[in-house]
Amino acid sequence: TGSGQQSVTGVEASDDANSYWRIRGKSDGSCQRGTPVKCGQAIRLTHVNTGKNLHTHHFPSPLSNNQEVSAFGDDGEGDDLDIWIVQCSGTYWEREDAVRFKHVGTEVFLSITGEQYGHPIRGQREVHGMPTANHHNYWKAMEGIFIKPSMDPAKHDEL
Repeated sequence: TGSGQQSVTGVEASDDANSYWRIRGKSDGSCQRGTPVKCGQAIRLTHVNTGKNLHTHHFPSPLSNNQEVSAFGDDGEGDDLDIWIVQCSGTYWEREDAVRFKHVGTEVFLSITGEQYGHPIRGQREVHGMPTANHHNYWKAMEGIFIKPSMDPAKHDEL
């Protein structure tokens, strides 16, 4: 069922090599490497292994009948349905923060509620979009490469 695009699933293990996503700006290149991600900023999430973007559209998800979330595009290039807004407290998405991702085009929240697939991806959980903010749509970066912004040279205090 669904769109026929690549499924996006969730697993319990935080060190699963197939669970890595790269944060990118919208297709206009508005996200410079090493620049902190602002709360309220529009981003794309690109799957490291496949180069496909986190994507959603008006298709029902196969297990929960919420909105399907899929991986779409090639080499990080997709369409306007790949754009998500980072919702967090404060000014920037901090390393330890739990955040929400709200889809720009359909206004659903990236969610996982526990429905598990059977064969051939037994034990993997359905990732989907839900229309309301709740405890099922908090996400936290558990691993990865975090690039600390370089100091502003104008504020350098050494001689």
